Amino acid sequence: MDLQLKNKTVLVTAGSKGIGKAVALALAAEGCRLAVTSSSKENLKKFSEECKAKTGQTPYMAVMDLNNPSEAAEVTQKIVKEFGSIEILVNNCGGPQAGRFLELTDKQWESGVNQILISVIAILRLLIPPMREKKWGRIINITSVSVRQPIDNLVISNAVRAGLTGLAKSLSNEYAADGLTINNIAPGYTLTERIKDLSQSKATLTGNSPDDIIREMTQNIPAGRMAHPEEPAALACFLASPLAGYINGNTIQIDGGYTKSLL
Repeated sequence: MDLQLKNKTVLVTAGSKGIGKAVALALAAEGCRLAVTSSSKENLKKFSEECKAKTGQTPYMAVMDLNNPSEAAEVTQKIVKEFGSIEILVNNCGGPQAGRFLELTDKQWESGVNQILISVIAILRLLIPPMREKKWGRIINITSVSVRQPIDNLVISNAVRAGLTGLAKSLSNEYAADGLTINNIAPGYTLTERIKDLSQSKATLTGNSPDDIIREMTQNIPAGRMAHPEEPAALACFLASPLAGYINGNTIQIDGGYTKSLL
């Protein structure tokens, strides 16, 4: 299937690792012109080398700290200047501080809100107006199944990602007539580098093998396994394409059946 994405301009935030990296590589493979941000210059360098080797494309790379909304806006302005316009935005970020409600500090809450929500608002303020002028745009937020089924010990993520989902739904209604679609992808447990590192750390503490830890984490998933990062990435590519022009304001979970809700 031709997704008609060749030469579309794309910005993927926090795109040097995990699901963000898989999305960025998939879009580059479809022929998109790619900009990727990360808080780590070293991770960006590694991603650039991998992207060049796998897709033949050298992406535009920029250091962006999503904990700092003003920096997010400043870096986005530089990317827009480089590309002329951004047609597809993939909002991705790492997870905020885990913990139960009374354990978390004001600073940790502020960091989570900035990372997940306020920086996204800063970026959207810059990118939505030119998308409206062109009468075409795609905005995809990588969230979590926690927006449908909250996850224990992740109260900041549960609260703030739900706020991002509400923002996306509001904007999808406001700008649909301008040719923009705004959707959320809600991954469940996904076999990223972070999950592999966590399973190795837990295995060291418990004496079990990393595979045993992974099996324990997947016991409530009907599919019996975690997602591969390439699976949410494939969904992101379709939602980014002109073929998905009538899919708008949705949150699509990709979790192997983990979420128990009907809708």
